[in-house]
Amino acid sequence: MKKRKGVSGSKPKVLLIGGSFNQSTQMAQIAEELPDERFDKWFSVAYGDGLVDLARRVGLLEWTILGRRLSMRGMEHLAKNGVRFDHGARQRSYDLVILSYDLIVPRNIRNARMVLVQEGMTDPENWAFHLARRLRWLPRWIASTSTTGLSDLYDRFCVASEGYRDLFIKKGVRPEKIVVTSIPNFDDCSRYRRNSFPYRDYVLVCPSDSRETFKFHNRRGFLSRAKRIAAGRQLIFKLHPNENWARAAREIQAIAPDALIFTRGSAEEMVANCSVLVVEYSSLAYVGLALGKEVHAWEDIATLRRLMPIQNGDAARRIARVACDVMGLPAPAREVVA
Repeated sequence: MKKRKGVSGSKPKVLLIGGSFNQSTQMAQIAEELPDERFDKWFSVAYGDGLVDLARRVGLLEWTILGRRLSMRGMEHLAKNGVRFDHGARQRSYDLVILSYDLIVPRNIRNARMVLVQEGMTDPENWAFHLARRLRWLPRWIASTSTTGLSDLYDRFCVASEGYRDLFIKKGVRPEKIVVTSIPNFDDCSRYRRNSFPYRDYVLVCPSDSRETFKFHNRRGFLSRAKRIAAGRQLIFKLHPNENWARAAREIQAIAPDALIFTRGSAEEMVANCSVLVVEYSSLAYVGLALGKEVHAWEDIATLRRLMPIQNGDAARRIARVACDVMGLPAPAREVVA
């Protein structure tokens, strides 16, 4: 049974669960909008239980957000900002949990009120999605983020746009649980124009971690396509944090030896300075479209425009307002801008 709305006595305890750098920084922005006088705020890395936790501890899930490699940057960022950690919710129980994934929902938070926040672009629906949707006893994570929202274990689901609202309803998410808020990190892409990245007017290529997450990917075909699009212009590659960087660099150098390769730095800022963006399947496509760039992606561009996060610059506050409503508390004092 879920806890009832509102908490009497002491401030309700809220656990914000991070994961990748993108997920963790989004949680940090939401936490900043939750009034300190109303919430006792704690953070955790992404975690599971049972066999999932065992697999994580022996290093079998390093290619996922449960692994140390993907979660480290986000946790370091949070630690520098002085947040309090309760990894795995081991030290206390919580009244509210805010998380950016529901492919795995640990048992020790299921009695709390829950707000799910869309992280970014969801994976395309493939055979694994249809199998997981039909056979509910299968773990949702076998279909990756294409099954986001299908747990139905949350009270509200904050999504990026009306286009995504329609998409999630089509997948089977209950309409009454969806709130269109936009999502932090993608609600004000114009801010990425203010940066110190030294290059301008290049063709930026952002490969995916498809191979590391066991999806089909024709890397040679992708690189050849990017080189054709560049047509002699400067190529810059920003590798995915979860990629095998050494292998990726060798492959790029074999086809585009003059290309510049970056493994670190803000990909969003690199998008802001480019003329052309080439991606496989990445939320960076939304940054490019919002900034008026020429974007090449495997997904249809018209579809991406319909799904693109709303540029309201206010997603974190809107999500905080949803969280307050779920807990039966007044909204944050500063009103959301329409």
